[in-house]
Amino acid sequence: MRDITLGQYFPADSVIHRLDPRVKILSLIVYIVLIFCTFNVFSLAFTAITVMAIVLMTKVPIKSYLKSLKVIIVIVIITSILNLFYGTGVPIFEWWIIKVTWEGIRNAVFVCVRIICLILLSSVLTFTTSPTDLTDALERLMKPLKVFHIKVHEIAMMMTIALRFVPTLLEETDKIMAAQKARGADMESGNLFTRVKALVPVLVPLFVSAFRRAYELAVAMECRCYRGGDGRTRMKQLHMVKRDYICIVITLLVIACVVLLNIFGFVIYSLIRIK
Repeated sequence: MRDITLGQYFPADSVIHRLDPRVKILSLIVYIVLIFCTFNVFSLAFTAITVMAIVLMTKVPIKSYLKSLKVIIVIVIITSILNLFYGTGVPIFEWWIIKVTWEGIRNAVFVCVRIICLILLSSVLTFTTSPTDLTDALERLMKPLKVFHIKVHEIAMMMTIALRFVPTLLEETDKIMAAQKARGADMESGNLFTRVKALVPVLVPLFVSAFRRAYELAVAMECRCYRGGDGRTRMKQLHMVKRDYICIVITLLVIACVVLLNIFGFVIYSLIRIK
């Protein structure tokens, strides 16, 4: 539970922290699309190097990123192993119904790198953007939806509060499990079904605590005369400056490089097939 870093914000003095949150959200969407538009080794390697450069620029401890990866490492391994046996082509290893090909190895590597880059980029956004800035940015980006009478501010507020309370609920879960173990509960032995059954005494107090926190938050917001987004002002106004435009230009250059590398890899692959 202590290794889950989703929703945590790490204050630091970096270029990524000082960027406009709207630029960071849009850049995140662009990079996620680029990750799944890498069709050869060249474009994949370039995208992975770009992601690593962004991670280093945040000045957030690498240990925090490793913790975010630790949670999904089992999913990455299982997904990679499954893709290992789905490739078509000349097998390099075959036994019974198991067949491993170069195409399968390529698929496994691509899936593994893509998932890791996706988690790292998502962590960059939450590590470098405070919940308040994230709420304001989401509301500004979804502002065109007001034409359809969609309550943009309320949706942005709910999304941010849900993200903000993830580490709080995980910490609460850890405390409840420690209290249950101190009372003699065994949650680490037995098969899978026994372990799941042992978690039932944890869920009830966790739900009670979550509803209590939600009620206290609602009361606190009402006491501060919170009435939604209509007529609401902000202490900090979002303004794009020179570094934000530079980030947009760099993002466009990265898109162009990925497209060119995809074309280059396709040409190389075609020449190899002709020979």
